[in-house]
Amino acid sequence: MAVLNPKVDHYLTDGCGRCEYYATSRCKVHTWRKELEVLRSIVMETGLTEELKWSMPVYTSEGKNIVMISAFRDFCSVNFFKGSLLSDPAGKLIKPGENSQAGRYFKFTDLAAIAEMRNTILQYIREAVQIEKSGARVEFKKDPEPAPEELLQKFAEDPVFENAFYTLTPGRRRGYILHFSQPKQSATRISRIEKCMEKIFSGKGMQDY
Repeated sequence: MAVLNPKVDHYLTDGCGRCEYYATSRCKVHTWRKELEVLRSIVMETGLTEELKWSMPVYTSEGKNIVMISAFRDFCSVNFFKGSLLSDPAGKLIKPGENSQAGRYFKFTDLAAIAEMRNTILQYIREAVQIEKSGARVEFKKDPEPAPEELLQKFAEDPVFENAFYTLTPGRRRGYILHFSQPKQSATRISRIEKCMEKIFSGKGMQDY
């Protein structure tokens, strides 16, 4: 039987701690807490190991990341790390952004939609586990545009950040991409990305306060 991780209990109580609204009523996790609790219970039916990575609930099989649940301002989601390899017979998977090459997610805004998708969620998770066991890999394009390489690398390291970035308006995304791409030195580009992450997690643009 799958064991609940107390760190995820803490996440559901106080949030992820990745923005200024941690442990406040404005935290996005509080907005979707009931939905996240139901999604958690569904994922746990598959026997995956529950962990907390990137301050988010991540579910693994033999140490490999399979799926994650997360909260955004306007919805909550079930995110598949190698979602682009799923067959998606229901046609429900969403691509986070035009340059997303691996991750895909289900988007939910109410408990009824989750209940309706319960069996589909389980089906897709089981397929995702089999894909991981097969050793299949996502073939990444070398030069996806227009995001700089450092930003794409950060997306690969932190899928929660990728999802947060692509929930921004197109204008805000473009503003960040221009800002990140300007420096000639890679280290400076990385520094700019890291300094802006909190704003991006808060759904803010470059000029927002």
